[in-house]
Amino acid sequence: MSGIVEFFQLVVLFAVIFDPPASFMVFVSALPHATNREKKLIAAYAVSLAFSLSFLVLLFGERLLYLFSTSIDEFRIAGGIILGILGIRMVLGSPLMNLDKEKKTSGNAVAAIIATPLLTGPAAITTIIIASGDFGILLTGLAVFTVLALTGAMFYFSSFFEKVLSRTAVQIISTILGLITISWGVSMITTGIKAIFFL
Repeated sequence: MSGIVEFFQLVVLFAVIFDPPASFMVFVSALPHATNREKKLIAAYAVSLAFSLSFLVLLFGERLLYLFSTSIDEFRIAGGIILGILGIRMVLGSPLMNLDKEKKTSGNAVAAIIATPLLTGPAAITTIIIASGDFGILLTGLAVFTVLALTGAMFYFSSFFEKVLSRTAVQIISTILGLITISWGVSMITTGIKAIFFL
């Protein structure tokens, strides 16, 4: 039973970190003249890149920490700071990228930008490494797969979701998720500090 609870906790966590609604708005805004077929191809490419990067981090992330002589608790503090900054930007409604500039780029470039840093950015990479250490690779991988699969479905059926999600709705969702992200960041920082200085 605890495994199921932890799985749903991780799904919520990664849903917050990946923030599919915000990435979706970038996706549709950066491709105003693309056909439905082109959008589906770009969506598949973007999510595939995000999948690949996420699972590379999942499999080799902790080894990178050892390579750079960094402990998981030190990385936890750094990750908490990143999550805090990300959460503040989400709450204040700061744009994740310059949409006017991205509208002039190619479909493949838009897909690459959505894959990283929007979906699998520093906060996601940090969280994947920490979650895999705390909950295991399998549970973390299942949660990441679930969130990215749902994100891919949203992108793939963009014509439907464009009618459902307005910019105002996305901003409200991002504000709420931003507050949650800040609280998780604070929790990660305090946990890391306690582990380093008080144990």
